[in-house]
Amino acid sequence: MTEAYTDFARVYDTFMDDTPYAEWCGCLVGLLEKYGAGKDEENEEKNDGNVISENLRQERNTILDLGCGTGTMTELLARRGYDMIGVDSAQEMLQIAMEKRERSGLDILYLQQDMRAFELYGAVGAVISVCDSVNYLLTEEDVLETFRLVCNYLLPGGLFLFDFNTVYKYEVVIGDATIAEEREACSFIWDNYYHEEERINEYDLTIFVREDEGTDLYRRFQETHYQRGYTAEQMRSYVERAGLIFLEASDADTHGEVTGTSERVRIAARRPDTAR
Repeated sequence: MTEAYTDFARVYDTFMDDTPYAEWCGCLVGLLEKYGAGKDEENEEKNDGNVISENLRQERNTILDLGCGTGTMTELLARRGYDMIGVDSAQEMLQIAMEKRERSGLDILYLQQDMRAFELYGAVGAVISVCDSVNYLLTEEDVLETFRLVCNYLLPGGLFLFDFNTVYKYEVVIGDATIAEEREACSFIWDNYYHEEERINEYDLTIFVREDEGTDLYRRFQETHYQRGYTAEQMRSYVERAGLIFLEASDADTHGEVTGTSERVRIAARRPDTAR
C-alpha cells in the first residue's frame, strides 16, 4: 500500500460532504441487527444459568472500523451505542478523527495501524470497512492477510461488513476520466488512469486550498492514490478462503442484487460459531 491522505486529509471531509454516511450507517446497523453481530442467543447463559460475563457482553458490543479515515462513520456508530475502535494508517486522517472526538466527547479508541497487520487488545463483535477502504489492498495476498486478521479478531458469530468499488466502476465509469470540483475555500482536479491488466486505478489529485479566509492566496499540493477493482465473485472467494462464512452481497447504491453495472458492492460475512 502506498502512502496517501497526507495533505489531502485537511480537505477530505469538505470534498466528501455529499457522501451518504448516515444512510450507510443505517444499512450497517440493519445488517448488525439482522444477523446479530457476535451474539449466540442459545448460549447467552452459561451452565447453571449464570449470565455471561460483562467483559464478553462488552466485546460483543465493540465494533472495529477498519480504514476509519477521519472518523465520520466511527462517530455515527458510537452515537448508536456501540463501543468503537478506529484503525487507519494515515496519521493526518486520524488527527482529524481525534479532533472530532474531542468536540463530541465520544469514547472512541483510535489506532494508527496498517490494516494488513493490525493488532487489537481483544476480540470484537463486528468489523466494518466502508468507503472503499479495501480497494487500497492492491494484491490478493494483501486482501487475504487483512481478512484473516479480521476473522482472527472476531468473536464466534461476529460480523464483517465492508464495501468496495467494482472493476466496472474503474474501467467504465471513472477510468481515464478527469473530475474537478470547486468549493468556497478549496478545489481539486482528480485525474484517473486505469491500468486494465492489473485492474488498478491510479488517480492523481491536485488540490488548491485557501491559506487564510478573506485572501486570494491558495496553496497547491498533489497526491497519487492507487486502488484495485474487484468483483463480487472475487471478494466472496477471499472471504471464504480467510475462514469466514459468506452471508450476502448487495449493490450498495440500489440496495438490490449485484449486477454487471454495480459500482459499489456491500458484503456481509460471519466468523463461524466455533469456540475461541
